Amino acid sequence: MYNVQMKRYSVSMVRECLSDALDRAERGEPVFIDRRGVTYRLSVERKPPARRQAAPRIQLLDKAVAEGDWTWDWRGRELRFRARRK
Repeated sequence: MYNVQMKRYSVSMVRECLSDALDRAERGEPVFIDRRGVTYRLSVERKPPARRQAAPRIQLLDKAVAEGDWTWDWRGRELRFRARRK
């Protein structure tokens, strides 16, 4: 059996020690705030880790393509090069 110390704050107490309440919630401790007969639960939502950027799949060997004079598009199942319109 776990012995969890639940911390209950009134609104006036939270005004005085908000950082303490946030620290407790961040550690995973249950934190409740009572206000006029209504109880609020303070919880933490963590941001998902940032996704890594994918490595490029096409290596540009042609200088004209790298400089933007040429481009490509998909037609059906083929990759076709074409001159870029200026």
